[in-house]
Amino acid sequence: MESSSRYLDSLIREFSRLPGIGSKSATRLAFHILKMPVDQVDRLSEAIVELKRNIRSCSMCGGISDDTLCRVCNSPDRDNEILCVVEEPEDMISIERTGAFRGLYHVLGGVIAPLDGIGPEDLRINELVQRCNDQLVKEVILATNPTVEGDATSLYVARILKPMNIRVMRIAHGLPVGSDLEFADGPTLAKSLSGRVEM
Repeated sequence: MESSSRYLDSLIREFSRLPGIGSKSATRLAFHILKMPVDQVDRLSEAIVELKRNIRSCSMCGGISDDTLCRVCNSPDRDNEILCVVEEPEDMISIERTGAFRGLYHVLGGVIAPLDGIGPEDLRINELVQRCNDQLVKEVILATNPTVEGDATSLYVARILKPMNIRVMRIAHGLPVGSDLEFADGPTLAKSLSGRVEM
């Protein structure tokens, strides 16, 4: 059902396109913005535009960055002999929030999903192998989501890395099967990292 304003309807429609936002949430958000002072709305819209214009992929890990290298890859305090492999940049952010991991990351950019036409060649697996060689990586922690596709991707990556004399670990499944890392709480993620098992 449409409102009496085409501007409001347009904003509700745009919010509804965001993941996890239904028509009721979109309507609440639109009315909240309608009540906000103009300067706050300006700051919000400017932050969105700046994000879209200036965020890029880190040339090393594939995470999000303001520069060529992200803050993690650029830090001299990180252990570059340990890599944590995740599906998407948001998974990297979730693990970083726990403070439980001091190594570096590698973002695959998805999972192997044949039904969706996504094969190993569509992911950043070759880049992972190259990094392991270049950085003399000793341990790789596979932190893909506990889904069928996530598990299959971890097994595939493990088979490639094992012959390289790299210790390949999988995070413990304190995470509910079928859930995503980005929605897990910090203590659960930290426990999954510390309880990782060898593959």
